[in-house]
Amino acid sequence: MNPIFDFFLEPYYTREPYLIALEAIAFFFGIASVIYAKRENILVYPTGLIATIITVYIFLKDELMGDMMMNFYYSIMSIYGWWNWSRKKDDKVLVPISRTNTGEKIIGFGMFLLTMIVTYGVYKAYGTEISSSNYIDIFTSGVFFTAMWYMANKKLENWTLWIFADIITVPLYASRGWGMFSLQYLIFTVLAIQGYLAWKKSINNNLQTA
Repeated sequence: MNPIFDFFLEPYYTREPYLIALEAIAFFFGIASVIYAKRENILVYPTGLIATIITVYIFLKDELMGDMMMNFYYSIMSIYGWWNWSRKKDDKVLVPISRTNTGEKIIGFGMFLLTMIVTYGVYKAYGTEISSSNYIDIFTSGVFFTAMWYMANKKLENWTLWIFADIITVPLYASRGWGMFSLQYLIFTVLAIQGYLAWKKSINNNLQTA
């Protein structure tokens, strides 16, 4: 068999079938969620919740605490984002797409640092040996947490952070034997680029009509 296919498929030969099925379900709903986000469709949140709840369980089983914490946070932020995106007054959406201001950038950076500290603490508390890949995981967790908060508040910069962290995550998950998740994040990267362009166009159109 082709060495590339062997690299991605070999871990699945010994993986429990129910975990493979769960990964496939999370893969499908994860892709659907990002597509809805790109379209500024509130279905981003129910589809995302299904994917993240399943992924929390999968990574807990694999003792990938940073990834588990990241997806747990996604689940919490999905509930907040679902509420925030659905808020209306006189049939007008109260949270439009916008750019971050200086204060929001500072808050985002603070969340990034806090998330890395908390994730590191969870690894230590769980007794998991921290390898070099885990430090990458801790770093990307901080980026992803901030991206999710920005997305829940419809900030354009969420897509920049997704793109950056997705590119790092593709080889990281591949090296851990999670082939479907690696492919998922490769697709996420493409969708995030499209999402950035779509949201930026929406901002520019709103400025022209203002």
